[in-house]
Amino acid sequence: METKSARLTVLIDPNKKRAFEQLCASQDLTPSQVVRQLIRDYLEKHDVGYGDDYPARNPQVRS
Repeated sequence: METKSARLTVLIDPNKKRAFEQLCASQDLTPSQVVRQLIRDYLEKHDVGYGDDYPARNPQVRS
């Protein structure tokens, strides 16, 4: 579980945003929860470590 927060600003089509928010609400999730899970899944898919796991898991990560 993450202990600190950083802000990520994303520009999205208003209609997609509305549909996303409605879908999240129907699943009793916040949009932030879903986005955080998407990011975790994406990092795992690409074998990129973070937190206590970083940078040992993927030393090829570039800034």
